[in-house]
Amino acid sequence: MRGAIPSFFMSGDTGSTEQPKIFYTEVPQTEAHDTLLLEGKVKSVYQKADEPDTVYLHFHDKVTAGNGRRIDFPEGKGKTCCLISALLFEHLEHKRGIRTHYIDCPSLDTLRCNKLTIIPVEVIVRNIAAGSIVKNTTITEGIKLSPPIVEYFLKDDEKDDPLLTDDRVRLMGIDPEPLKEAAIKVNTHLQMLFSLMDIDLVDFKLEFGYDVNENLCLGDELSPDNMRLWKKGTKERFDKDLFRKDEGDIVEAYKYILTQLRQFV
Repeated sequence: MRGAIPSFFMSGDTGSTEQPKIFYTEVPQTEAHDTLLLEGKVKSVYQKADEPDTVYLHFHDKVTAGNGRRIDFPEGKGKTCCLISALLFEHLEHKRGIRTHYIDCPSLDTLRCNKLTIIPVEVIVRNIAAGSIVKNTTITEGIKLSPPIVEYFLKDDEKDDPLLTDDRVRLMGIDPEPLKEAAIKVNTHLQMLFSLMDIDLVDFKLEFGYDVNENLCLGDELSPDNMRLWKKGTKERFDKDLFRKDEGDIVEAYKYILTQLRQFV
């Protein structure tokens, strides 16, 4: 089976205590990291010369909010997000039959993935009203949304990722229906999993792309960086809103989620 979970998933250790580097372009390029393809806000994407259809996602000890306008460098955050992502990709692909880009997790802070042609649309699934849907409408925070709402946003930081309509997505040459169908399936399986952990999956962001065989695949990461997670029946947060609202330590919250996941996946 591809993508077997390495032994360090079962350990409480997320790596060394070395301080994070602020200038991530200075990260040494190892044998596994030959060419830097993309440097995002909290991850870098590398490719090995002898693996043209494979990429390596390296997670940094970095957190941003306000489209990168607020930044911090919490130690251990990158490894924790990487391990959560690996566990969730493993669960979705190998236990629930959702096609993803994930191959395996060769180190604590790096995923090895199939290279995708990324669709420039972010897909948001909302189960409980929070965030922008509350800020931009008259909907009250905490209202349960049944059935869940699926929204589309343009993947473009310079334009602040604006909300798209289905018609606008189609005019971009993208059929939104396969994205919605896949997102609803992911939501169903993740809700069931987090419910076992006594956690409400409030909302989350997904990115999709096509592999070399033109298969639609779930890409990017799956972590509290792109989810809202509340203790069931409350608004106790275990996600990046702790940083956005300056309400607590995101690394400790993320590690709690990682510890809980290890019991159920």
